[in-house]
Amino acid sequence: MTSLCLNIRHEIFTDIQIHNCNILPSFVDLPNLSTEIYIAEVSRRLRAFLVAFPPTGPCPHVTELVIATADFQKDHASWNINPVNVNDGLDAKELFHLHIINWIQDKSSSLLKTCNQLDKVKLGGMRRTQEFVSEMYNHLEESLNDYGVIMSRWPEYTFALEKAIVGIKKAMMKTLNNRYANVVAPLKENIGLKYVQKLTKLTPNLYNLYRPSPELGVLLNSIRIMLDVLRPKIELQLKSWGNIGAGEQFSEVTSMLRSKLRAYIQAVVEKLVENTRLHNNTKLKKIVQDCKGGNGNVAESEIGSRMQPLTEQLTDTINHLHNVFEPRVFIATCRGYWDRLGQDVWSLLGDGKENPLLYKSSKVIVSILDDTFASQMRQLLGNTLQEKDVEPPGSIVDVRSMLCHDAVTYTNHTFYIQQYIAHGVC
Repeated sequence: MTSLCLNIRHEIFTDIQIHNCNILPSFVDLPNLSTEIYIAEVSRRLRAFLVAFPPTGPCPHVTELVIATADFQKDHASWNINPVNVNDGLDAKELFHLHIINWIQDKSSSLLKTCNQLDKVKLGGMRRTQEFVSEMYNHLEESLNDYGVIMSRWPEYTFALEKAIVGIKKAMMKTLNNRYANVVAPLKENIGLKYVQKLTKLTPNLYNLYRPSPELGVLLNSIRIMLDVLRPKIELQLKSWGNIGAGEQFSEVTSMLRSKLRAYIQAVVEKLVENTRLHNNTKLKKIVQDCKGGNGNVAESEIGSRMQPLTEQLTDTINHLHNVFEPRVFIATCRGYWDRLGQDVWSLLGDGKENPLLYKSSKVIVSILDDTFASQMRQLLGNTLQEKDVEPPGSIVDVRSMLCHDAVTYTNHTFYIQQYIAHGVC
């Protein structure tokens, strides 16, 4: 059929040349006469062919036919040839419309079916999860490449394709949530000593503390990869086809994924902060109270000594986070943890009514927190760590401002994670 379109196109072009040479009488309009017959015949044969042999997808020989048909229609318009019977005209888009819609729906159904296969994979398949995410995005990229010819000709189909891709991304996230439901369940619970002890029966450790599991790391790392490694390629391709509004549906599901990742990291941070409150020797409030006691003249070395158990816990936790999370998730979690502890110090200062000893101990405590987080993150990530990643987070800056009696103060203590993820860093 592709050859038929090309041959008929050549025949009409030949008729135009003959007409322009004035070989036939002037009242014989050969191009219009022949074109009406040719187009009617091509249209009839194409319709019959597509009914008898409906193409299952935009494979190479099908896209060649689409191109040939669309070019034939385009050439016909440029030649200013108007057949008498317009009902027999050739409309390439109309011919392939239902087929294109069916292709998109069939491809979507096939990939949605693939999504459900992960639920059948048992534990021990953490690598399989990451492969699943990469494979699904590879399928999406292949689909976009397959439909490139269609979308470049008729960009209005971008919305249907984008809708299918968005549905697949949501299905991927649903599959991951179902696959790791038991892993994220603890993050949705109110944290208390009893519950933390229950958790640690499964993963015992020195301090009897909550520790993010490797499975949780796989989930969060996979979401991060979906967001910042795989997503940009697809989003760029959708927008490249030039249809106004393309990418809006995709952006909505991206916002959903980013919010979900932020919520998971914030929940992990809350659990880690709760770890510091399980024992008096790591509880910031207790450390500050001990520093306020005695003769009122506590040396920095003594404050450092009292902070030692907490410092060891933080170091151990940061090392564990590095083992579980990929770098960007690791950084976002560490900074959220750092920022959250800074909020605790801020609260203690707010209750201290400008107690000089409290201010002195808080300065030392904040310095120790800064040094612990920054040094550990540098040690673990090395040159891959950017300087902004180890700058003091918002709450620490607020505390230092209060301690220095700075006129600039802040009242909105939000997680540093929110800004970190919102700007696409994680």
